[in-house]
Amino acid sequence: MTKILAVTNQKGGVGKTTTAVNLSACLAALGQRVLMIDLDPQGNATTGCGVLKREALPTVYQILIGRSTLNDARIRTDFGFDILPANRELAGAEVDLVGIEGREYRLRDALAPVLGDYDFILMDCPPALNMLTVNGLVAAQAVMIPMQCEYYALEGLTDLVATLKKVRAHLNRELEIEGLLRTMFDPRSTLTQQVSAELIEHFGSKVYRTMIPRNVRLAEAPSYGKPVIAFDRQSRGAQAYSALAQEILDRRDGVVRPAAEQGVPA
Repeated sequence: MTKILAVTNQKGGVGKTTTAVNLSACLAALGQRVLMIDLDPQGNATTGCGVLKREALPTVYQILIGRSTLNDARIRTDFGFDILPANRELAGAEVDLVGIEGREYRLRDALAPVLGDYDFILMDCPPALNMLTVNGLVAAQAVMIPMQCEYYALEGLTDLVATLKKVRAHLNRELEIEGLLRTMFDPRSTLTQQVSAELIEHFGSKVYRTMIPRNVRLAEAPSYGKPVIAFDRQSRGAQAYSALAQEILDRRDGVVRPAAEQGVPA
């Protein structure tokens, strides 16, 4: 069965795009069939996979407004997974979808014919609650929430959880939190440790055991149009996302591993 995850957080700069791109590549490296959908008009996930967003046509925009099918728009990357690209044109979807009946379900309906082609579908959602994000949340079975362990992140998480409850109540009853991912993690920071402890206290096993560290190679990889495992497989960032991919597969298969095997401190 295909697992559809929306990578989302209403706060920007927390590693959503980094996670969507690198997790897609790492899952593909583990033999999974993966589709990544770029739902952000900035198109950073698209360029991070080596796809020229200005030349990518059709895009998710044409799919949402009914001018193309997902089968025609998906592109095979050089890293073992497919991408549904985005560019600035997608910003117009907000206006174009206003008069369309069932506008919240456009992406879900477009995905239906290709679900059998993939083990995982990951969606990089924009950092705002707009019609693009709503389409992602309605199409998803669950959400992955990347977040930094800082004070304001907790406030943003409270707002996001409230949003998810509303979407679940009115648009997608199956929607749940798949996991919280601690990004840009610095174990030397007392505040980081405190916020991390609070997350575990409130969300328990929903917090991924794998943590994504601050890593220069991870930050450099997008400028080369590559996921970090293709840019520097030995880097801490590549190792962390590889561990996250394995943890996600373990959760799916019911496998429990010691923390040390997840690439994080025991």
